[in-house]
Amino acid sequence: MRKTLFVGLLLMAGVVSAQKIEPKYEVMGKQVKATYYYDNGQIKQEGFYKDGKLNGKWIAYNEDGSKQSMGEYAKGVKTGKWFFWNNATLAEVDYNQSKIVEIKKWTKDAIVNRN
Repeated sequence: MRKTLFVGLLLMAGVVSAQKIEPKYEVMGKQVKATYYYDNGQIKQEGFYKDGKLNGKWIAYNEDGSKQSMGEYAKGVKTGKWFFWNNATLAEVDYNQSKIVEIKKWTKDAIVNRN
């Protein structure tokens, strides 16, 4: 009985750990493109690193594949306009040196392009 229970737990642990999808890293010029995944295979986040810091465009997705947020980093610092989507609103957040400068919000009824 104990042996069967142990084997069952061992198999279950293998299945659970096998579901974790490892991040993908690709060298592109002087940057590294990173892609992170949900367990269901959908992309969770993608963006770039340069010299070990977040750099350039980063996009985060919901588990269903819809965009959750999009913005830019410069040497690890949030900069410029970032967009955050949820079911009811879109928020446009302006950053300067990772500090929020301004926030604008639109309701679900506004026409918004996620591309």
